[in-house]
Amino acid sequence: MPENILERFRPQVARWFQDVFAAPTAVQARAWDKISRGDHALMVAPTGSGKTLAAFLWALNNLVEREGQLALPV
Repeated sequence: MPENILERFRPQVARWFQDVFAAPTAVQARAWDKISRGDHALMVAPTGSGKTLAAFLWALNNLVEREGQLALPV
């Protein structure tokens, strides 16, 4: 994944993530790569590796894409 994986998210979602976290974990980056391509992803990793946020952030991203459904600050 040569490009910044966060570029695949809506700008508001990527900006929130960057404001809160230093960088995606390896588990998150690999999951988001698969999910953003429409593939299925099964994440097996230790506790605290970012699995829940990987799934949750992509779900939030989908809500932001639905016009008028969720307004995050710009």
